[in-house]
Amino acid sequence: MKAVLFLPDGVGIRNFVLSGFLEDLGRAADIGILARAPVAWGRRHVPAGVEWTQVAAATGGASLRLLRQTLLYAHMRWAGTVSMRHNLRRPIHGSWKARAFHGLARLGARAFAGPRRIAFLERRLLRRVCRQPDFHTYEKRFRAERPDVLLVSNQKSPAMVPAVLAARSLGIPTAVFVFSWDNLTSKGRIAVPFDRYLVWSDLMAEELRRYYPSVHADQIVVVGTPQFAPYADEELIEDRASFLRRLGADGERPLICYSTAAAATVPEEPEHVRALLEVVRDGSVPGAPQVVVRPAPTDTDASRWARLREDHPELIFAQPEWTAPDQGAWTEVLPTPDDVRFLANLTHHADVNVNIASTMTLDFALRDKPVVNVAFDVVDPPTFGLPLAEYYYTFDHYRPVLELGAVRVARTRQELAEHLTTYLANRSLEAENRRRLVALEVGVPPGEANGRIVAALQEAVA
Repeated sequence: MKAVLFLPDGVGIRNFVLSGFLEDLGRAADIGILARAPVAWGRRHVPAGVEWTQVAAATGGASLRLLRQTLLYAHMRWAGTVSMRHNLRRPIHGSWKARAFHGLARLGARAFAGPRRIAFLERRLLRRVCRQPDFHTYEKRFRAERPDVLLVSNQKSPAMVPAVLAARSLGIPTAVFVFSWDNLTSKGRIAVPFDRYLVWSDLMAEELRRYYPSVHADQIVVVGTPQFAPYADEELIEDRASFLRRLGADGERPLICYSTAAAATVPEEPEHVRALLEVVRDGSVPGAPQVVVRPAPTDTDASRWARLREDHPELIFAQPEWTAPDQGAWTEVLPTPDDVRFLANLTHHADVNVNIASTMTLDFALRDKPVVNVAFDVVDPPTFGLPLAEYYYTFDHYRPVLELGAVRVARTRQELAEHLTTYLANRSLEAENRRRLVALEVGVPPGEANGRIVAALQEAVA
């Protein structure tokens, strides 16, 4: 079997290059990779014999982009999840051209917000893509190389659409990995139809059928996610004293990890971290715990953290070891093996996690570590017009976290101190609820996901 992987961003590279997946797939297939990352990066990190080709972003003029954006908004209007409704109500910022572009797309979406009309608009969009030079480039490449299967790591990326259409035009099976638990309910639309859809869990399979009526049950395969594969690798784990010493922390004191969102998602988050540091500093959380902040990999703007770090020199700041030539763009930031190892150790050795409705809730639940969610506001008016507790914590993907009681929610600074005090005294609280959350959302034990994906690709070819 010859398998081609299309990895349009750093998340896909983390999931399929730095998880051990290529080694597992390499026992069953010859591998070619199409990625936005440079060839030199690929050669440093992939096994010998894997062919790495750097590809450019998708091309297309303004009319094609408008058609794509209209389709996305039409899907959001029809699907009508809480997150999508919030996003459609958010003001459009930027230049007058940006406001006009998105305003026109939102207006057009009103006429297409239904399954049949969405399907019509999608067919029109895909016919346009098939007339683009990118499509013919991939068609020529695949006709010459004749791969047996194409796997895409990101269901949203416009960059992969010409490649998928070219493969399907040649009868090459295509598969896509839905890469995060919130994507089907909050991240717009799957950019192109596939033959196989690889999802984390039965819950995600149900969401896929609900929001994509044209997808049949026999096209969906529950595989888990390679994202969490490092948590099954005990060889990555250092002893606590060594890791905390490397972190610049005291191995004898508790460690609280605050995992932040992207800067655009929670721009006021440094003030939430300040609130945490203040309740620790004033003794409201006993035991003199230490606080380490791990920003999102795309949050490379040190200036937004500068004042906080100046006011609280005791803060341990652990910037993810991703290369980031372009601030805030997941298509540009690239993970490193050192960061994979670091996160495996941080989730293993931290005593409690704090975040705002983050995927890191799952990372720490997989480690059976308690999580406190921050749900109080630090700016007035709230950034997105609603109190924090009525915004992220009402999103469809996050509601099961609260319904299962897998976290404690701090609606005030006092509650933040109380929840941290309680968890540091007894880290086993809500352990069963965390296990139920992992079973619901992750579906497959981390060590098994790679093998299931390989099997799904083999089945697609058979």
